[in-house]
Amino acid sequence: MEFKTYTDVHEFYRDTYEVLMRHEAQNMIPLGNLIIGHEGKDKTDWRDPANWLMIAISDAEGIRLTAIMTPPHNITLYATDNILNPEAVDCLIEGLDGFEIPGVTTEKSLAEYFAKEYKLRRGLTYRTVMDQRIYELTAVNPDIRKTGTVRLLDEKDMHFFPYWVEAFSAAAKYGQTQMHIPQDTEPYLYRIASKKLYVLENDDGIPVSMAGYTREMENAIGVAFVYTPPYQCRKGYATSVVAQVSQLALEKGFSKCVLYTDLANPTSNSIYQKIGYTPVCDSLHLQFEPMPASH
Repeated sequence: MEFKTYTDVHEFYRDTYEVLMRHEAQNMIPLGNLIIGHEGKDKTDWRDPANWLMIAISDAEGIRLTAIMTPPHNITLYATDNILNPEAVDCLIEGLDGFEIPGVTTEKSLAEYFAKEYKLRRGLTYRTVMDQRIYELTAVNPDIRKTGTVRLLDEKDMHFFPYWVEAFSAAAKYGQTQMHIPQDTEPYLYRIASKKLYVLENDDGIPVSMAGYTREMENAIGVAFVYTPPYQCRKGYATSVVAQVSQLALEKGFSKCVLYTDLANPTSNSIYQKIGYTPVCDSLHLQFEPMPASH
């Protein structure tokens, strides 16, 4: 096996893009990052490829394992054609000596295998941050009742949008209601300016739910940032906003929408399947931690 690390994101793109595209929906995160780096339009925060870790593990038949890490985020992996090659994983772990890897996010069986081997080699332990499922949709269920009106978020929504973002993040990361109080407008205005976020207004013109797009692929687009305030839940708003935003994406020319769900939330998984989303694979978000001190 050959371990190759890249410093040129364009070379990495040329070598790995077609491989990753074999499972476009599954590889939404690494593909999206690869496109961001290759296009070079946005180098804010973690988006500057100068700070990335880009690796391909190959043998005589081609690339067997692809790895990309955009600090401070986890490393993401793809075993070509989803064929887990233990020799390729061993080669990767050996080559990662000297690098700080906070965790791994990838297809479930590969994530578990990599984490167990990495744990043994590094004397670490790991925990599951989120047990996820990746879904894709190619047509919205026409029987879904679409309540309210969807529109793009804009600056006039700053009176509530930052609080919704923080509440969404708290729920996604901690599964609780604790949240940071927004102190600075810039990150929220940045998101609004992306023109990828939509709000659903009810019949009285009151914002009741939101959803938006993440990465844009060749054929697929990510749907995310789905949030409804607790006092507006169980009224069909989340279903309506996701259905409408998904339909808009298909009308824009994307052949499929992709989203991640937390398997610990059966309600959202049920909602998405009713809309027309079908499972692609399960994915794990694992975090590495020091081994507890022995007493």
